[in-house]
Amino acid sequence: MNSYKLLTPGPLTTTGSVKEEMLFDRCTWDNDYKIITQKIRAKLLELAGAGKEEYTTVLMPGSGTFAVEAVMNTAISDQDKVLILTNGAYGERIVKMAQYIGLAFREYSVAYNEVPDEEEIRMILKEDPDITHVVMVHCETTTGILNPIEMISKLSKEFGKTLIIDAMSSFGGMGISVPDLGIDYLISSANKCIQGVPGFGFVIAKIDKLIACEGNSRSLSLDLYDQWKEMNKDGKWRYTSPTHAVAAFAKALDELDEEGGIPARFSRYQNNNRILRERLKEAGFETYLSEEKQSPIITAFRFPNEDFNFEHFYTYVKERGYVLYPGKLTDEPTFRIGNIGDIHEEDIEEVCAIIETYMGVVKI
Repeated sequence: MNSYKLLTPGPLTTTGSVKEEMLFDRCTWDNDYKIITQKIRAKLLELAGAGKEEYTTVLMPGSGTFAVEAVMNTAISDQDKVLILTNGAYGERIVKMAQYIGLAFREYSVAYNEVPDEEEIRMILKEDPDITHVVMVHCETTTGILNPIEMISKLSKEFGKTLIIDAMSSFGGMGISVPDLGIDYLISSANKCIQGVPGFGFVIAKIDKLIACEGNSRSLSLDLYDQWKEMNKDGKWRYTSPTHAVAAFAKALDELDEEGGIPARFSRYQNNNRILRERLKEAGFETYLSEEKQSPIITAFRFPNEDFNFEHFYTYVKERGYVLYPGKLTDEPTFRIGNIGDIHEEDIEEVCAIIETYMGVVKI
């Protein structure tokens, strides 16, 4: 088996001990396994700063996209209307979900290198009182832009809207207080900043909002309410769950604590990102985003010149132990480098040295 590290936004490089948890086969009906599920649910609430009296956690099999669609399918009824804020491919995917489900929606879109404007959103909410829900991607991994979660939280509270946050690439790697921000549904995935493996997503939901969703779902498998109702009894999933991914995630949560929690992980990611941007700038790569809009999760870099061959560059770096990420439909040629997962300063220094060699940069 080839050995390399993933500099991607998930799936990502996991620790050996997380991988080892997947060597044991578990039964979905077994009490020990249900205890693991309940441990995960409780720990995720703790990381969100949310109390179990007001909030709950629902685990949904599939990729993060399945969990997002479960929320859109369940939380928004035929009588509701959702405002979808977009500045990247993942926000646009939510628009596509709304179209498939048949939801009433309005899209507010800005350029991929811009963040939503507060006054423009305020104007939309004033002129369109039919809007009941607002949804936004926190960290758009299309570019790595970090969207203003505090601003949209304030507006949602001001206008009394249900707030849905896709925190796929930020939760666990950045501090997010769900109650303080008034988030009604926060969605993330096992294979992002908590550093598990792909297989399921999760939703941290306000209990009263979720209870009110009974009967909304147009899908059996994506019925978030029904999944919660079953899982809330004793931890049993409704249908076959990704047992290996669940066990690995439980171990990843332990390792997050061992690292020092979210503040320590954020500090590591931020340091990785700083070194990466500084050294690649010296090697001739400009970032797609300005520094104040950049998340510590993933960075989009412009091609250095018209002759730059990404496939050749990608293969060169991969052969030396690191896998990068292509661009994602930006308005100009880009590629991306993630710095989440079991990636540390020495890894970033090494990949930067590989790229400098490729670019012919001579260090004095």
